[in-house]
Amino acid sequence: MLNSLIYSRLYEWYEINHRILPWRETQDAYRIWLSEVILQQTRVAQGMEYYMRFVARWPRVEDLAAADEAEVLREWQGLGYYSRARNLHKAAQMIVERSWNPFPTRFEDIRALPGVGEYTAGAIASFAYNQPYPAMDGNVYRVVARLLDIDEAFDTTAGKKLFHKHIADLLDKEHAREFNSAIMEFGALYCTPVLGDACATCPLQDCCQAYAHGTADLLPVRKPRPKVRDRWFTYHIYTNGTHTLIRRRENPKDIWYHLYEFPCEEQEKEPSSFHLSPFTFKHVLSHQKLHARFMVHAVDELPQIDGAIVIPWSDLDNYALSRLTLRALDTLQHKA
Repeated sequence: MLNSLIYSRLYEWYEINHRILPWRETQDAYRIWLSEVILQQTRVAQGMEYYMRFVARWPRVEDLAAADEAEVLREWQGLGYYSRARNLHKAAQMIVERSWNPFPTRFEDIRALPGVGEYTAGAIASFAYNQPYPAMDGNVYRVVARLLDIDEAFDTTAGKKLFHKHIADLLDKEHAREFNSAIMEFGALYCTPVLGDACATCPLQDCCQAYAHGTADLLPVRKPRPKVRDRWFTYHIYTNGTHTLIRRRENPKDIWYHLYEFPCEEQEKEPSSFHLSPFTFKHVLSHQKLHARFMVHAVDELPQIDGAIVIPWSDLDNYALSRLTLRALDTLQHKA
């Protein structure tokens, strides 16, 4: 009975308030998958541009599979978490190799794709095929935590299992596509991290245990964040006027794998002359704070540096560059 009330209130709210987004206007599993991967840890406003570019350049999974990894990384440039782009490319190749194209229809096969977790597989299966699987993103965790007044951290192994059980019980199995769309949008637009006065007029107010107990502002609970690690980088920008040096990062366990940057040295602690450099940046990642200084060297002849390649300045746009490198280039252009 309670679930039926939640469904009717949620669907009524969704019908009036939902955003018109291109991946919602299709049941093409390939395009839905693209949107889900792009929107992981990315705002819709930023992800929209990338989604439209990917669809235009690679309209079918076969097109994406045939691309070079470097092309995919270049189109992904600026979104961060580049393992998503590499997994996207690997998954497209896997789909074509196993003749699943245009896209697998079984949940187990979707879940087997590189970079596709339980949530993403559920989202694709429900949005593309209306299969009865929950889609759990941060917005859904927040809504469910408040509806059921769950004070266990949702981002632990035990917490994810608990939330998955509750959302599976709550799921409207006959209308999974509509339910998942509605609850995700409700969390994104209404039941947001900072509630303000939203609870007072919430359409789910009389279904919400956190509202009844006065705990909505305290939920959801996250596990303690790990300590942020400081790293110190010195970048050398060599130029002879027309050409420069760049080098690809080759450590698969480190940041920005297979992205290009200027030759770099990492120091164990802050160099004494760090802040005397021409320009410096702080660049914050999820668990790292990067302190970077950039040294510009105008030379007649470019030096030979292990792993570095010589390219014309005009060719830089053809390489997938780290966000930090893009910031440095933007500063260089403004100083010129």
